[in-house]
Amino acid sequence: MKRCPRCGQTYTDENINFCLNDGELLSRQTDTSYQPPFSAPSPVDDSPPTMVLDQARVTNPIGWNQPAQPPTQWHQPQPQVYQPYTFPSGPNQTLGIVSLATGAASLTVGWCCSSGLLLGPAAIITGFIALSQNKKDPEHYGGRGLAIGGIVAGAVYLAIYLVIMFIYLVSIIAPNL
Repeated sequence: MKRCPRCGQTYTDENINFCLNDGELLSRQTDTSYQPPFSAPSPVDDSPPTMVLDQARVTNPIGWNQPAQPPTQWHQPQPQVYQPYTFPSGPNQTLGIVSLATGAASLTVGWCCSSGLLLGPAAIITGFIALSQNKKDPEHYGGRGLAIGGIVAGAVYLAIYLVIMFIYLVSIIAPNL
């Protein structure tokens, strides 16, 4: 025996799985005296009444008139050519940057194993090359201030290094006099 948990209808046919009144899944019951809690004492049908609709619509009526113009044909859109936006490039500052970097490296790392003796002159040389390029063609070559900074840093290192070497030589020679 099966029972509808919603409306309480019982069915003796074992092949029926859903309630014929409200479509609820039927549950098996061996005890017929069981009532689910909060169930109505008598079955209440609260579903809306079934309505019979009109006849099916006719999709191709006989009195249908064809439109005056045929539909326009679809055309493949033409691909648009996009021009990438080019940023205006500034003047080339590569030698000025190299000059400043080697000058700063000579002042900071140059004291280790006297590697500044290579970096200082490199900063001065690349700085002068950058200044001459800037003087000849300022629209294409920039970095004048960077080049001057590299020249000054390389020259300061060489000046400090020469002063230290002079003091060192004097300290070696002076005790013997």
